[in-house]
Amino acid sequence: MSVQFSPAQESKSMQKYTEIKYYYLNEDFILESGTKLTQPRIAYHTFGQLNEAKDNVVWIIHALTGNSNPTEWWSDMVGENCPIDPNKHFIVCANALGSHYGSTCALDINPLTGTQYYHDFPNLTVRDLVGGFIKLRSHLGIDQIHTLVGASIGGHQAMEWAIMESDRIKNLVLIATSAYHSPWAVAFNESQRMAIESDKSWSENTKQSGIEGLKAARAIAMLSYRTYEGFNLSQSEESSKVDHFKASSYQRYQGLKLANRYNAYSYYLFTKIGDSHDVGRGRASRESALSQIKAKSVIIGITSDILYPLEDQRYLNQHIKNSVLYEIESKYGHDGFLVEKESVNIILSQTI
Repeated sequence: MSVQFSPAQESKSMQKYTEIKYYYLNEDFILESGTKLTQPRIAYHTFGQLNEAKDNVVWIIHALTGNSNPTEWWSDMVGENCPIDPNKHFIVCANALGSHYGSTCALDINPLTGTQYYHDFPNLTVRDLVGGFIKLRSHLGIDQIHTLVGASIGGHQAMEWAIMESDRIKNLVLIATSAYHSPWAVAFNESQRMAIESDKSWSENTKQSGIEGLKAARAIAMLSYRTYEGFNLSQSEESSKVDHFKASSYQRYQGLKLANRYNAYSYYLFTKIGDSHDVGRGRASRESALSQIKAKSVIIGITSDILYPLEDQRYLNQHIKNSVLYEIESKYGHDGFLVEKESVNIILSQTI
């Protein structure tokens, strides 16, 4: 998913909410693999106030390269007079473990060695990320989440959380996501990892390792986020050209933009995390796992999404009890849930 970060667009009234906070676990965090992550740190933002009944929590989970401040990347949905409003809700968004934006990641010092993790950072799964959120939830004194919202890989995490702590989640919003990572989605991710691996610097232990490969990986990802029709709408030009096409410069721009704000280690890791998503793993079946979700669920799909096609959301709707499916018409593929702001706004306003 392509995410735009535009702090300058925040209203003055929302700027008071931009302080990042940190939760330091004072114990080893045991991963699904059995590996330990030594006393990790989770970065997070909160907006608004927890009411006396403690029943106004809206928890947002960011997508692949997102951060913990949704007023930057989802400003039409989060903010004063928006569907998710700090005047009404106590809003929480945490940066997932392994991500670039404040939580413990590969660029941090490994307490056991005194040097940066780099390639030694352990592999994580979607369930590991949720486990970190659960630790933070407990730290914040939150017993119930009124609404849990996640899109794309954020939807994977929200779904897992609603299974792992089914009695704590009252409402669930899953956007452009799936019950498991399909072979098609895994193939996109493997292609991106191959691009990073082809960068000669990837074998080195430096902050900039794999950065050129990251640019190519992001360009590959953009093809899964958009559509043939969407590129025709935004990148078409006169037929007389033989070189220097708009679509070419757009792909390079997207790669450079991500490389300027992210690192290849976290990106590589999160493609692996995405591939780990399967609600049926270690459980009776995918259908059985989804049936454990007790939350009233809203599922949103994008008609032109090729990364998580509508059949993925229809499957969720079929197997999650007390769920409703909304299908949004869009020419912009997976990114349609960001582009079609009015449609998403209406659905969230009716839900939260």
